[in-house]
This record gives sequence, C-alpha cells and structure tokens, in this order.
Amino acid sequence: MAHVLITGIAGGLAQRVAQKLLGQGHTVVGIDYRHVRTPLEKLTVHRAHYNKTIIEDIFRRENFDVVFHLGRVFSLKEAAGKRFDLNVVGSQKIMNLVVQHKVPSLIVLSTFHIYGAHPSNHIPIAEDEPLRAGLQFPQIADAIQMDNMATTWVYRHPEVKTCVLRPTNIIGPTLHNTLTQFLRLKHVPYLLGFNPMMQFLHEDDMADAILLAWQSQITGVFNVTSDETIPWRTAISLSRAKTFPIVAPVADLFLRATGNFPGYLIDFFRYPCVITDRLFRSKVNFFPRHGLEETLWSAVSAARI
Repeated sequence: MAHVLITGIAGGLAQRVAQKLLGQGHTVVGIDYRHVRTPLEKLTVHRAHYNKTIIEDIFRRENFDVVFHLGRVFSLKEAAGKRFDLNVVGSQKIMNLVVQHKVPSLIVLSTFHIYGAHPSNHIPIAEDEPLRAGLQFPQIADAIQMDNMATTWVYRHPEVKTCVLRPTNIIGPTLHNTLTQFLRLKHVPYLLGFNPMMQFLHEDDMADAILLAWQSQITGVFNVTSDETIPWRTAISLSRAKTFPIVAPVADLFLRATGNFPGYLIDFFRYPCVITDRLFRSKVNFFPRHGLEETLWSAVSAARI
C-alpha cells in the first residue's frame, strides 16, 4: 500500500480522491491553507501554506510514494500576490521537495482554462495548442505559470513520474467551484447572441482519472474531459434552471454581482474552448462513468429542492 500526500485537501475533489485512496487501503496525509471542515476518518490533515517550512517538516518526517498536488487556488477572493505565492512559489517548493526526498510520482492538477476561450479556437484543442488565456486576462497568469513550470518539470526531472492534468469543467455534488455554484442559481443567464459548446466532467470521474494517471505511471501533459459536448443553453436546461439573456456589455457587472465570478471566465460563455483527451485515453483505460445529464443534475439537485 502507498503513503500519499494530497495538497488542497479542503476541496471537494481532493476529498473524493482521498476517500477512494483510503478505501483502497492506502494511507493519506492532506495539506491545505484553508480549514478542513469535515476531515475523513483515518485522514491526517495539516493546515499550512504550501511555501512554508511546515511543508519541509512533513516531507522530512514522512516517506511518500506519491504527491497529488491538487491545491491550485481558483478563488479571486485571494489577492493576486497571495495566489502567486500559493500557486507558483508554493508549487515550486512542493516540486523541489518531491525531488529532494525522492518521491517517485507527482500528479499536478492544472486546468483547460489556460487555453482561453477565443473566436480563433478550433475544435477540439489538444495539449500542444498555444495558451491564449494570459493574453486577455492577467488574473489567470499564475495558473499558466504554474502549468508551464510543471510541464517543464516533466522533462527536467525524469527520475520523478510527473503527470500534469488539464481537465475541462469539473462539477459535482461536493464541489463549490465557480461554475458549479453558478449552475445552482435559480436563474442562470446566457449572453445574448452566444451559445458556445461546452464540456462537463463529474467529480468522481475526475477523481478516477487522477488515480489512473498515478497507477499507470504515465508522464507528460494530458487533457481530461467527458464524452459529450453540448451548447451552454442546453446545459442550463438540463440543470433545470430558469434562464434569461443578458447583453455582453453588462455581463461583467452582472456576473460579479452574482458572486465572486472571475472576469476571464466570461469569454467561456461567448466562445468555445472544447478539448480532446485522445492522448490521455491512449495511455490509460479511462472511460467516464457518469453521463452528461447525470453529471449536471448531480451538481445542482440539492439546490433545486
């Protein structure tokens, strides 16, 4: 059985990965800068920033077989400097410690958002496509820098089996990311004149993909997505929300009024960013178990009661 470290353990996806690992008999240690409200039984949790000395102490005491670095900070509630420290400086520290302490495997969670939603995007987007997002929105620059750093790490440190995953929209019943919470609104808007194609991946399927990437010992950069692609307005309908149009010039103000909605995501409701995970599936036996309707409904059903 493996001894596992998971960063970002306060998040729903990290919790699902931990739950699956514990169910398989592995031992799991979790780290997060946030408070973990309901830690799983048999899960050891440390609260710490990823770039602090406590991380060094944990690596020194433990002998990990794999690190799942799932702790990328999405929220714009955090100041840009803090996001940079956590996403870039913190990630670099964790990867350095992986090498220093000879951890055999590293899985890094990135995002398809780094490709950007752009009218020039072709369909589908593979892993070797340029990253357009940083050209339009500096808010995602730290995510792009983290991805670039991890991608470089794959080739600089072949002694570590490093796999970088760029999933599409992950949604599910235990997640509280921006898109999941947006779909849970009673009234979900769309941009007048736009209806881009979108993809959604159930949290359990993404957890399975993460475990498969480790168990298969693959290295490199891989997109991860589901089998179906649908228009945004169809997704709203399947989530059983009421909908209404808003015009593009006021979209930014409206979406910010609904909550902490990052400005760079608005273009994803205007232009398509459809990815292919053909490369990932050529390496591992990955088949999402949840269909599109089930995925959408699982994410919003509790809010519809």
